[in-house]
Amino acid sequence: MGQEPQSSPETATPAGGQPLTAEEVAAYLLAHPDFLAEHPELVARLNAPAAERPDGAIDLRSYMVERLRAEIDRLSSSQKALISASRANQMSRNRVHATVLRLLDAATLEQLIQTIATDLAVMLDIDVAVLLIESTGRGLPCVLDSGVRLVAEGKIKSLLGGDDVKLEGQVRGEEAVFGAGAGLVHSQALIRIDVSPATPPCLLALGSRHPDMFHAGMGTELIAFLASVLERCIRSWLCVEE
Repeated sequence: MGQEPQSSPETATPAGGQPLTAEEVAAYLLAHPDFLAEHPELVARLNAPAAERPDGAIDLRSYMVERLRAEIDRLSSSQKALISASRANQMSRNRVHATVLRLLDAATLEQLIQTIATDLAVMLDIDVAVLLIESTGRGLPCVLDSGVRLVAEGKIKSLLGGDDVKLEGQVRGEEAVFGAGAGLVHSQALIRIDVSPATPPCLLALGSRHPDMFHAGMGTELIAFLASVLERCIRSWLCVEE
């Protein structure tokens, strides 16, 4: 039996069809510029042209090397960003956990409020922390000190709407919320504190001078957890039912 004729370098034979000429292959690739991107496994089987071609042809080898370098740089940048975000999340988690322990260590309700006023901002690496209470004439009269700000009835609803947590970046701090520290606030976290039906609405306001410290796209799990602990601490000291 004789050997089957092999396709020349200038032709290719598709299954069940007529041989393709080099011109037809080139025309197909020009018409489908994403072909190699969609079939990357073919690149390793192709013979790339020499580094220098006297006829001015494209250096495919250099092109592919540059593409690989660009892809490596992109992956490296993504990896660095992921590591940086992971470290930042871990630091935030550690800060919140330490803050929760400090709140639980408070021996009195007054000490708890003082912790919010003086320690919370430092421990969370922010600039202002305030507990807002709506002035409805009932509940929590004994905790009015520097750590608490009274606001008009309905103010907390106007700040939060129907949300329990609201994160905002690129803002100006409101004096009614942050008092004298309002000028420092360029991003804020507002968290509802639902002590009990017998107490007026409360809100924990956290403010930072960094415009992107808090923003709408960030997660709220840690802040919500902190608020839940604070709710339980206040509820315990006031001896009220949930």
